[in-house]
Amino acid sequence: MIRVNMNKHDTLKQLHSLLKADQIVTDHAKLYDAAADRYKKYAKAKEQLNVPLPTAIVLPESADEVAEILKFCNENAINVIPRSGKTATEGGLENWKENTLVIDSARLNKIIKIDSYNMEATVQAGVCLQTLEDEARKQGLTTGHSPQSKPVAQYGGLVATRSIGQFSTLYGGIEDMVLGLECVFPDGHISRIKSVARRAGGPDIRHVVIGNEGTLCFITEVTVKLFKFYPENNRFIGHLIKDVASGIKILRDVMVAGYRPSVARVYSEEDAAQHFSAFHEGKCVLIFMVEGPSGIVNATIDGINEIIKEHAAGILKPVKSQLIEDWFNHLNWSQARIEQEVSEMVNHNRHDGFTTEISASWEMIPKIYDRVIQRIRSEFERSEDLTMLGGHSSHSYINGTNMYFVYNYNIHCEAKDEMRIYHHPIQRIIVEETLKLGGSMCHHHGIGKYRNEWTEQEHGSAYYILQGLKQVYDPKGIMNFGCIYPQPGTEHFFE
Repeated sequence: MIRVNMNKHDTLKQLHSLLKADQIVTDHAKLYDAAADRYKKYAKAKEQLNVPLPTAIVLPESADEVAEILKFCNENAINVIPRSGKTATEGGLENWKENTLVIDSARLNKIIKIDSYNMEATVQAGVCLQTLEDEARKQGLTTGHSPQSKPVAQYGGLVATRSIGQFSTLYGGIEDMVLGLECVFPDGHISRIKSVARRAGGPDIRHVVIGNEGTLCFITEVTVKLFKFYPENNRFIGHLIKDVASGIKILRDVMVAGYRPSVARVYSEEDAAQHFSAFHEGKCVLIFMVEGPSGIVNATIDGINEIIKEHAAGILKPVKSQLIEDWFNHLNWSQARIEQEVSEMVNHNRHDGFTTEISASWEMIPKIYDRVIQRIRSEFERSEDLTMLGGHSSHSYINGTNMYFVYNYNIHCEAKDEMRIYHHPIQRIIVEETLKLGGSMCHHHGIGKYRNEWTEQEHGSAYYILQGLKQVYDPKGIMNFGCIYPQPGTEHFFE
């Protein structure tokens, strides 16, 4: 019998008929941790979360079990939050419903196959990116994917959030790496998209799943490309430069000329100060990293240096390559680093490293950057609490680039009010200026729940397509309520 709006007690009772006891987690501390992601880490640590706790965390061990859980939730109007890695940064894992199951991929953790001849690897959704990278390296290969969350991120989450890595200018984003996948829809249907080099069999249906942020389906398996690994050929270039606009012009010319460094970045003075204390001298910083076969590396280095010479008016002085390499080798997160960051926030009542990342054309990025910085400094009511405001560009394409806006601040309010008083007003300015000039409000962290008020503006007339996907694949609306798609009556969660 179908039962709508099942209560928590009956939900748990029915779950025990579907799963083993150790697959159902109801420990209060773990449910509290699951109620919100890194977006509200300060309020969470201060025990001031203003959202409901999920009913349970469930740990399926196969795609068939995921299908049974989703069918059960679909029939009984139970909200589902897919979780894989826990590194979301835009509220995508936050719970906005009283009766919610968090379906966690932790036990879907098998590397199914590493195929070094066909240059691909197939893994279950709960496999950690670092785990696959370590195994690939043993065969002289690499995934090419290296977000800062690499040591803790899992493949289901990487694909669902349309992740990008630090080497994207060479290898691309996760959407360029995914060859095939398996996913489960709310009605229990299991879909497998086969792995092929390319096909023209209609629209690319991988992209219904990639970036869906748990709003359409649950990803259970992924097949990704592998690449040859050439660590012995890594080369680094660094320069202090006059301003952000000068650096953007250099990035543009490098990309348009056809060169593909693995890393190409420009940092503002303020952002450079927190990354490059050994050498930034209060200036903006331009860096490149190049990797691959030696012939390509040498040609790329020569080409980049020629372009830098053409922009001599914007260059102040070179930086020793070893300093750039040392910085890069310590860039990734670890679980200990995450915990230390939270501890320092709580002990000092501050938030360091909040970011809002956007993308736009080469022409518009410098304009967006200047307008955003000016508006925040002049309009943000708590500007005296800002301890850092700047940005950097770190992912470039032939027709444009991204911009991370980075902002740190001291917190002088209740933890539960931090988002409303500090983060949201700053993010609103960034989004408004980006959309005015034709950019995208989210380059790779996704929409989550805290940019959903601008989803329709982001897509314009194409929102029709996005809406249609939800209506077809999740008509009862059980998948990750509030994520991507704006929901009336949820405004209080932004506080």
